[in-house]
Amino acid sequence: MNTHTTAHHPAIAAALLACALTITMPDANAQVAHRAAGKFHILPATTENTQWGLYDSTTTPALTIQSGDTVVMETMNHAHDYWIPGRSLQDVLGKRMDNNPQRGPHSITGPVFVEGAEPGDVLKVTINRIVPRAYGYNITLPGVGGQFPKEFAEGRLRYFYIDLDKRQIEFLPGIQIPLKPFPGLIGVARKEPGPYSTRPPGEFGGNMDVRDLTAGTVLHFPVWTRGALLWSGDAHAAQGNGEINISAIETAFRELNLTFEVVKGRSLLYPRAEKQDSWITFGFDPDLDRAHTKALEETAKILIETHKVSADRGRTLTDMVADCRVSQVVNGTKGIHCLTPKRPGLKTDLARPRTDTVTDYVTYAEEDTLTKAMDRAALMMIDRIANEKKIDRTNSYALMSVALDCRVGDWTGSTRKVHCLLPKNLWTGTKK
Repeated sequence: MNTHTTAHHPAIAAALLACALTITMPDANAQVAHRAAGKFHILPATTENTQWGLYDSTTTPALTIQSGDTVVMETMNHAHDYWIPGRSLQDVLGKRMDNNPQRGPHSITGPVFVEGAEPGDVLKVTINRIVPRAYGYNITLPGVGGQFPKEFAEGRLRYFYIDLDKRQIEFLPGIQIPLKPFPGLIGVARKEPGPYSTRPPGEFGGNMDVRDLTAGTVLHFPVWTRGALLWSGDAHAAQGNGEINISAIETAFRELNLTFEVVKGRSLLYPRAEKQDSWITFGFDPDLDRAHTKALEETAKILIETHKVSADRGRTLTDMVADCRVSQVVNGTKGIHCLTPKRPGLKTDLARPRTDTVTDYVTYAEEDTLTKAMDRAALMMIDRIANEKKIDRTNSYALMSVALDCRVGDWTGSTRKVHCLLPKNLWTGTKK
């Protein structure tokens, strides 16, 4: 096992845990196995503590902790911190070509081995605090990857300053993106042994690219292997729903502060997350419609558990209250996530406008598949903003990747609908 600086600071740990969002699992019989005010660990991002592009359950743990402990980890940029200001697009593309094609681009810190976690348990991970580096970047690969590789054959790599005091990023002069950091990739070891690419998400979590997993979020992962083995990476400073040009504002984290708890007597087959007032459920599949179906199935499970209703009633409630978003369409395995209120009668944001509102530019598409609807709605917004705001089309593509909010419309009819919203207040001087 690697050696790390691990300090026990009871006062700090107690304060961190007191600040953490604590929400119990819906099963009253579930027991959280943890020690009060657990230890506080530091996990730096070194070449010994990180892997490039592959999960492997046989990897020696970077850190071993107890349930109830808090870990502050660092993360790297892609390719073991190769993607930093000063590197050109040609440099980055060359590095990608040097990499094993089976690997993803991500640098992942870990794994963290949690004592007492066994297959069939649940690993509860609370995101207490996130501090990014002061810079980030966005890349459009030339004719490869992204939602529209044929439309954007040029390719572009741009770096950005992240203003941590103002909590914003200047995308272009007069365009400010709010800083909303989250781990694009966080998950546990897969149940299958051996090395696997970090690119696709799955029942283990991983490269989910769900922008709602910000500080204060509690994640629940099914445990597939002894110790759970959690990794994180692919740090994002801001991302749009869809991540359409294949990247967010990518960065690295100076601090990703996580509290770990092993939940006994409760099993899951798919990850889920929660905010203060809502559950977040996920669906992953190469087909966006099937990903949506999976997310709705997971939403129905939550409603059946928490509202103590029948399976039929759970599905009916899902159609009424689930607010589903397009997480990403660029990882091969695509993602949908749905936000669902925890308490009966509590509404999520079900706004699905078809035309502009006071706060948002809107494009809308209706097709026979979600993929077609997503493609048309997103491309309409790219071209609209490029034309109306006099922005280079490739920059408009990148802007949508870091700021667009694409929502699944009413799915009870025969067609599939997507509503894409872009906040008007990205342009400085626009009334919020």
